[in-house]
Amino acid sequence: MVELREEPEITSLPLATGRAVAYVRMSTERQEYSTRNQLDVIEAYATARNLTLDAVYEDAGKSGLTKRGRPALCRLLDAVQQPHNFAFILVYDMTRWGRFQDIDESAYYEYLCRIHGVNVAYCAEPFENDGSPYASIFKAIKRISAADYSRELSAKVFRGQCRIIRLGYKCGGPAGYGLRRVLLN
Repeated sequence: MVELREEPEITSLPLATGRAVAYVRMSTERQEYSTRNQLDVIEAYATARNLTLDAVYEDAGKSGLTKRGRPALCRLLDAVQQPHNFAFILVYDMTRWGRFQDIDESAYYEYLCRIHGVNVAYCAEPFENDGSPYASIFKAIKRISAADYSRELSAKVFRGQCRIIRLGYKCGGPAGYGLRRVLLN
């Protein structure tokens, strides 16, 4: 027998005056969009919507494939579930929220925020995260694309590393003493 539970109330938040926090992430130090560049877009978004940015949660050099290993995201999600004074989380785009291989995981964290009265806004995306059917479809497509990009990139990097190894080079850090390849002629 299945026990029916009451659905949590979902608060729909209009994009208006309020308090916000930012979440920024980059996977590597060489990434095209640094956390500072993300913050520039987030701050412009906040200013245009009369939002006060209270804090920045930053995961620098962290993969977006899982929540594990992303201490700032973990702290942010904990803060959402405790009494808080912000109504928005501003994120550069959906890939900065995460490239979760299970797209439901990304949706779950956003849903968790929403049931605690916090709207996640993707500042550089061409849609408002307003709960409309268009936004829901667009988010699903973007989540699938982000996960697929990570899978393809992983396969490309692996093939590239295999090629380098076949050519006699070492992948990773510097080769150990006596194992360095030297051009003699």
